[in-house]
Amino acid sequence: MSLKWTDSRELAIALLEAHPEVDPQTIRFTDLYQWVLALPEFSDDPKHSGEKILEAIQMMWLEEAD
Repeated sequence: MSLKWTDSRELAIALLEAHPEVDPQTIRFTDLYQWVLALPEFSDDPKHSGEKILEAIQMMWLEEAD
């Protein structure tokens, strides 16, 4: 499965599995951006990201972590 920036819930689940020790409330967007790019199933243009997209991923991560 190939993930895009718009797949915020799926990205959040993948990040939760890759970084279970991280509190998503404390993550910096620069780290979040790099971690998404590092996911093996991620395949989208790095330039298509932005603050709103990273915020949506962070919100989904918070939701999934509960």
